[in-house]
Amino acid sequence: MRITLIQDNIVWADKMANLKQLANHLVTLSGKTDLVVLPEMFTTGFCVDNLELAEPMDGNTMTTLKALALEHQLAITGSFVAIENDKYFNRAFFIYPDRRVEYADKRHLFTHGNEDHFFTAGSRKLLVNYCGFNICVLVCYDLRFPVWSRNIDNEYDLLIYVANFPEKRIRDWDIMLKSRAIENTAYVCAVNRVGVDDLGIAYNGHSMLLDAKANEMLAFLDNESSIQTKEIHVDNLHNFRARFAVWKDADRFQIL
Repeated sequence: MRITLIQDNIVWADKMANLKQLANHLVTLSGKTDLVVLPEMFTTGFCVDNLELAEPMDGNTMTTLKALALEHQLAITGSFVAIENDKYFNRAFFIYPDRRVEYADKRHLFTHGNEDHFFTAGSRKLLVNYCGFNICVLVCYDLRFPVWSRNIDNEYDLLIYVANFPEKRIRDWDIMLKSRAIENTAYVCAVNRVGVDDLGIAYNGHSMLLDAKANEMLAFLDNESSIQTKEIHVDNLHNFRARFAVWKDADRFQIL
């Protein structure tokens, strides 16, 4: 599977500008990739207190993304601000090339940034199958909680984190991503934004693609707006798991 990471700036609270920016990127990627990974809240930035930005699943953001996925015959994953039954969510989505959508909501809300004051926490992981890969998509702060990310019985081959992870804590990001790859014996793909948002918070990227040994297959320069693509192979991962089957000895947890 060819996977593309888009590390870019986000125009604060301007959904149309960010969707147009993505549409322009996808023109260059058409026929060259299978899956495109975007940052967390890619249409708005991390402006959790502006609930007027929220949309239902049949709103303009999802409608536009489904059309782009169909047009360019690729899958798209990221997160956006969703509304459902008068509740608000930081919602991870996975859109297939045939316009089908699967989604789940961010489990761990960032209380330090007041995200819990506005959004409702999710209760399940986003798990999909695509191009022969079982894929798990989680959102930003979920990275800090390894039990939630735990790969029980190899339920996923590729773990994706979409994020707005600030520069001042980027060392944590680098360390935790490599830990998640090793402890879960899985590819890890993580996409973070760059730039400074309207709250004055700086983001310097450090998006990356890791193999199951935490070797960097893709890495981005600091503050680099860039698009990178890499082909990954599920058979290579399965062969490694067969030779080094630590997953059989993993602890099991019950999350309440």
